[in-house]
Amino acid sequence: GSLSNTGWGRSRWRKYDVELQRCHAESLPVEFGDYHPLKPIMVTDTKTRRGARKGSTSSSSSSSSSAAPDPLSSMLDGTDPLSMFAAASASETPDLGRKRKEKEDDAVGPDFESWSAKRGEILARFTTTEKLSIVSPFSPGSSAVSEKVRTRLEELDDLEEGSQRELLNLSQQDYANRIEELNQSLKEAWASDQKVKALKIVIQCSKLLSDTSVIQFYPSKFVLITDILDTFGECRRSLPDSPHNVNDTAKETCLNWFYKIASIRELLPRLYVEAAILKCNRFLNKSGIQDTLPRLTSMIRGIGDPLVAAYARAYLCRVGMEVAPHLKDSLNRNFFDLLGTFRQISGESVQNQLVMQRVEVPEYLTLYSPAINWILQCIAYRAPEPLLTEMMERCKTLGNNALLLNSVMRAFRPEFVAARATDFICMIKDCDEAGFPKHLLFGSLGRSLACADPPESERLTILNEAWKVITKVRSPRDYISCAEIWVEFTCRHFTKREVNTVLADIIKHMTPDRAFEDAYTQLQSVIRKILTYFHDFSVLFSMERFLPFLDMFQKDSVRVEVCRSIMEVFIKHQVEPTRDPVILNAMLHICKTMHDSVNALTLEDEKRSLALLIIGFIRMVSFGRDFEQQLSFCVEARATFCNLEPVLVQLIHTVNQLSMETRRVMRGNHSRKTAAFVRACAAYSFITIPSLSSIFSRLSLCLLSAQVALANQCLSQADAFFKAAVSILPEVPRSISVEGKLRSSESFLLDFINNFLATLLVVPDHPEHGVLYLVRGLLNMVQDYTWEDNSDAKVRVYISALPLLAAMSQETYIYSIPKVDSNETLYGGDPKFLSEINKLCETLIGQILDHLKVLGRDENTRRQGALAFSLFGVLVSHGDLRNNKLSQLTVNLWNLSHKHGYCDTRISVRTLEHIKHQAQQPDMAHLTDTVQRLALQTRT
Repeated sequence: GSLSNTGWGRSRWRKYDVELQRCHAESLPVEFGDYHPLKPIMVTDTKTRRGARKGSTSSSSSSSSSAAPDPLSSMLDGTDPLSMFAAASASETPDLGRKRKEKEDDAVGPDFESWSAKRGEILARFTTTEKLSIVSPFSPGSSAVSEKVRTRLEELDDLEEGSQRELLNLSQQDYANRIEELNQSLKEAWASDQKVKALKIVIQCSKLLSDTSVIQFYPSKFVLITDILDTFGECRRSLPDSPHNVNDTAKETCLNWFYKIASIRELLPRLYVEAAILKCNRFLNKSGIQDTLPRLTSMIRGIGDPLVAAYARAYLCRVGMEVAPHLKDSLNRNFFDLLGTFRQISGESVQNQLVMQRVEVPEYLTLYSPAINWILQCIAYRAPEPLLTEMMERCKTLGNNALLLNSVMRAFRPEFVAARATDFICMIKDCDEAGFPKHLLFGSLGRSLACADPPESERLTILNEAWKVITKVRSPRDYISCAEIWVEFTCRHFTKREVNTVLADIIKHMTPDRAFEDAYTQLQSVIRKILTYFHDFSVLFSMERFLPFLDMFQKDSVRVEVCRSIMEVFIKHQVEPTRDPVILNAMLHICKTMHDSVNALTLEDEKRSLALLIIGFIRMVSFGRDFEQQLSFCVEARATFCNLEPVLVQLIHTVNQLSMETRRVMRGNHSRKTAAFVRACAAYSFITIPSLSSIFSRLSLCLLSAQVALANQCLSQADAFFKAAVSILPEVPRSISVEGKLRSSESFLLDFINNFLATLLVVPDHPEHGVLYLVRGLLNMVQDYTWEDNSDAKVRVYISALPLLAAMSQETYIYSIPKVDSNETLYGGDPKFLSEINKLCETLIGQILDHLKVLGRDENTRRQGALAFSLFGVLVSHGDLRNNKLSQLTVNLWNLSHKHGYCDTRISVRTLEHIKHQAQQPDMAHLTDTVQRLALQTRT
């Protein structure tokens, strides 16, 4: 049929309440026990379970055939993993369980800090600019071929006198590189079965540990060389656990190794190499390690240099904890032997060495820390309290050696130290200040007290004693490293008064000569600790020194990071909205700092995350019923945060919310004062929206603000927003960036226009403009807009406008706004008004049909069919099909949409069923004739 466009009738009358009633779902009573979709389904495993009697029927399915299988149960193959674990643990024999427990007790758990964790710290801390030397085990001329000529025994004799070369004037990095080369050589030698060459490397490297010529570097040298010993130990370690599993030849070979090592003349390499392969003793007999450890411990007594001896003990403890952590007696003896070596430190030999190398005693003593800390950690690990107490008493008898006391506090369990904190303070007081600075001792004590609490009655005394010492530390670096540790104890147990005093003390020490510039890391740590314990921001900001403390962060990046950390805690912990002026002023200051850091180079992600934090703050501000104050805050915030668009968007939402809250409080009956206030809110939004760069933000906020203004009976303000939205529409670009990708803006624009059309139903016509002036204005803009080529968007808008016009022609509108007279009241079914609507409908339908004809000429049959079906749906739902021309047009559109077989058959069938259902209603009988003319066409 032809698509003519003349003389269509008006929209059909709608009885919305009756239609709504018809749409309600049918309710049926459900008998108890009937099938219900939320009822659990019992699924019984149909597989034969392990342990079931042969021929047993208990495994057959008991679930009813009508019940659907549970998809999760079927995935588990009938076996629940948690039940599997439970069954496995239940089936274990008690003996196995006991053995496992014993093994766990012997093993070192994850609560033991590994050597690898300390290694990097030692290398970073003990550095030197002095030139180093290293004796390399091979001269460039030595080759694997010549070595093979000699017998192994001869070569072993030659290990100490053999061809070597000394490399002089190495920097610290060169030295480390050379050690790494030796490590690689060792691995290669072992892999190519040059076992004696490997041993030669290890012996020569162990000898280096007797050299203390650059004493400040000794701890780092120990780390590098024991890496090689560890490599050697790993090479020898792929052995069975029990000597019973080993044949005699293998035992002979192993014994041969130990004899070779025993024949090394020098004590230190002999000791280190045997310690490196300590685990191999288990290969020979059961008590091998048990017998060897005490012997090696005694051998260390033969080392004359106390520093070298201390590190040898540390290495023995390391290996001991790895292979036999249960043999604590030898580890303990190491400690008590170590106590004896402290007398040597004041001896002539050590003192002469320090004078020659120009090293002061305090610096020399710190070289012992890694070794002593490690030895004590090994001994104190899961040690019984009496042993720890005995060790503490032995320390006292040494005349309170500060170095040892420091290591004791770092190695012993925090609970043990905290319970005796007062005793430790007395011991610290008795220490000699010259040997080891007291602030370091208080630092170690503070670390323990940050993890465990001392008796309540002693806490204030402890705090006072600690700060008495800390505040006298002259060096800003030493001061802040200690103060930072004690801030946690202060925050944990005391009030804002004490924390404020501590902050004042830190400011006093760190401000002169801008010392804070070198201590940002520690100062940030102070802030983090305070924020961990103080979540009440009114308390936090009432500390007089808190904001002055923040002023010390003068490097922009650090300052912003600190502000960000404060904001994150605020958003997480500030549950109740606040109007506290102390909090608001401080938070505005912090947010302004973040906002002012934004510049042209700031990344979008950074801007977004800062904006989110500021938005989080804005949402937590509430002045209760003082709405004027809230609006004033938003005015101030707009000026403060003008460079962050998401914040401005949030402020517009906040002000719109304020308008709606005012309406709720007044129950829609505005007084003169509240009417003026909601107009002021509308003015705020109207002024702020144009400053946004995102065009879709401007459009959606114009529409939203117009809807809010309408709800508050501000008709002229709403009108201004609608006009602004219409005027912005031509500026919408054809494509927009979404998450970094360019996408067509068409779908966004269509969504917006549909929302706009739905709103226009309740907007009354302006008395000075013509009928439907806003609808016409919008449609004219759509007409003039430069749509994409081959786009149906304009016609889709026209199709969307038809239901609006149909709704406008009803006597009673489907929705309205209280206290706002829409066109139903203004025109009340006036024939002229209806005639205008009908004319506009005819124009729109004419435009749509013209477009369909163009699509037909261009053979765009798929697009033509889709649009024809859309218009068909609108006409059936909203048109008065008693009009023969309109009825004929509807049939023609149906035929056109099905002509080329692109219609979804299911949708077509459902549509027909719906129309037939409608035709059964008393006032819709005329649809029967139309529906009979609608045929489903098969695809050609």
